Amino acid sequence: MEIPFAERNSDLLTVTGPVDDPSKSNKNEIIIRSAVLIVTILPIVLLSHNMATVVDYGIKAANLPPLLGGVLIAIIVFTPESMTAVKAALNNEFQRAINLCHGAFVSTVGLTVPSVLIVGLITGKTVLFGLTATEMILFIITLLLSLMTFLGKRTTPMVGIMHLVLFLVFIMLIFNP
Repeated sequence: MEIPFAERNSDLLTVTGPVDDPSKSNKNEIIIRSAVLIVTILPIVLLSHNMATVVDYGIKAANLPPLLGGVLIAIIVFTPESMTAVKAALNNEFQRAINLCHGAFVSTVGLTVPSVLIVGLITGKTVLFGLTATEMILFIITLLLSLMTFLGKRTTPMVGIMHLVLFLVFIMLIFNP
């Protein structure tokens, strides 16, 4: 904030005019933004249970594997970020595309997983995050490929194709474990 008027008398600096307390305006802004966040997320949370019921019914009716429900929900959740990331990538805005993808990942891991664990603690239910041997191998391959992608100096189309092939293997394993 800029000081309206200041005079220098020897070693003293005197300020005349109104000076706002920045911490008070920051607290008000945090409260307003938190309230808006809760108001906008509340309908999504309330509707998600009904949506999960519809998705589960559709999967059972179509005789599809139950794991497909999680993939469909993930697709629905990540679609806005994915569309924006693809648009950024097409415009050669690599850093923006990476930031969008990492933001979506961090919000999922940083918010969803702790929320599920807290709900499990509150309800007294055991929450298991188990991976089968096949899923563990796929996870390790994904981790190594991601390290190779982000630690390299350049990302090539071949690395992108390898990511897509790995995703197709994941989808195939849902239908044929």
